[in-house]
Amino acid sequence: MAEQNILLRMEGICKTFPGVKALDNAQLTVRKGTVHALMGENGAGKSTLMKCLFGIYSKDAGHIYLDGKEINFKNSREALDNGVAMVHQELNQALKRNVMDNIWLGRYPKMGSGKLPVVSEKKMYDATMKVFDELGVKVNPKTVMSTMPVSQRQMVEIAKAVSFNSKIIVLDEPTSSLTETEVEHLFEIINMLRDRGCGIIYISHKMEEILRISDDVTIMRDGQYIATRAAKDLTMDEIIRLMVGRELTNRFPPKDNVVSNENIMEVQGITAMYSHLKDVSFSLKKGEILGVAGLDSSGRTELLENIFGYATRKSGKLFKNGKPIGNKTSRESIQNGFALLTEERRATGIFGILNIQENTVISSLKKYLNYGFVLSNKKMAEKTKWSIDAMHIKTPSQKTKIRSLSGGNQQKVILGRWLLTQPDILLLDEPTRGIDVGAKYEIYQLILDLAKQGKSVIMVSSEMPELLGVCNRILVMSGGRLAGEVNADTATQEEIMTLAAKYA
Repeated sequence: MAEQNILLRMEGICKTFPGVKALDNAQLTVRKGTVHALMGENGAGKSTLMKCLFGIYSKDAGHIYLDGKEINFKNSREALDNGVAMVHQELNQALKRNVMDNIWLGRYPKMGSGKLPVVSEKKMYDATMKVFDELGVKVNPKTVMSTMPVSQRQMVEIAKAVSFNSKIIVLDEPTSSLTETEVEHLFEIINMLRDRGCGIIYISHKMEEILRISDDVTIMRDGQYIATRAAKDLTMDEIIRLMVGRELTNRFPPKDNVVSNENIMEVQGITAMYSHLKDVSFSLKKGEILGVAGLDSSGRTELLENIFGYATRKSGKLFKNGKPIGNKTSRESIQNGFALLTEERRATGIFGILNIQENTVISSLKKYLNYGFVLSNKKMAEKTKWSIDAMHIKTPSQKTKIRSLSGGNQQKVILGRWLLTQPDILLLDEPTRGIDVGAKYEIYQLILDLAKQGKSVIMVSSEMPELLGVCNRILVMSGGRLAGEVNADTATQEEIMTLAAKYA
């Protein structure tokens, strides 16, 4: 690898947190004008390595060189000013502000010559439109962030990174909330940046994408560097073997749950008050894993939120075991035996400032009371240990802050939390989003085990192979309505996509 072609070199990077060595002599070399995939299981150290580059964490040891010059950014602003940008998996945006405020925050264009402390809305609008036109992003710069779907907010964040004229752009799970059309658009943007000579560091668990878009692939395991290979020389099986250190012959566990003829839940004519969800009816059987497919904004998430009482229903009825139920609030839904794992774990799933034990027991605190009013530390520790063991959560202790865990391990903590409420019906919105292939298999197996115990699961996913591989039946949403249903054992991706476009 010619030295003059090297854009970024990270050597011997070490980082230790209390009780865990997150990085152990890790390394990464990125060439100019290439897409370099960074892969590994959850907890392998990928995001930690990037945060050391970006100035979020200070490394304990090692050296980082950008264009041959040693760097050691103290914060993310310093990294951005020096041509290194990072689009995080968990978006951190000012949701009450508009799009252009989010893009130019901290560097607002000023009136006139720029000496007056007055922001020029026109300059900001024009500069935003220039970036959007260049990237083909169809978003109004004056739109308030909270009113947009996650996929559009993701594209705004990518546009913001490009607006810094960055030499290195880190994309952490950039397609986790994008539709297939949006993924194609993102790849066009990445190819354009590559042609400019940018180095793109692409973190993803989607191996089909990695093999398609990447030039080079670096694989990490347990905080250590394992290998760097040309993407064209790799297969999925080889990537998995390098990632997990073993062969993983089956992508999905055997679908051996027995679906009862008995309906555990019936949904009749649900229409949402504040979204486009309209007149959706279906039934859920005991022991069934029911998938929900559809394009972005098709109403998949809104359906789960209305069933759980997280969103307001305008009309419609719910029945459980033949009896009408309200589920007008989350509390009432939990009491009725429902659990909801939300799509955005950082925003609506975890309590970031709390530790793993607190996050695990928070939905079932009454079970841990002594004398009716004092929480039992012993009971909470026992149940948290069960959850950590059952979910295979990688953590130094129960007292570790959940925000310090990898995204996949955070997801497992949330799943464990809901299982402790002993629900009859689990509503899972993108349960494997941003999770590596090994951890995905564990979650698939857990879902199947729950179904075999007589639990019923409704699972929303953007990945059609996942729905076909895990579910018994699949509902397809389109434009807020139910477009149809298919048998997961006989359906094809083309059949699902045709239904998904029916009312779009």
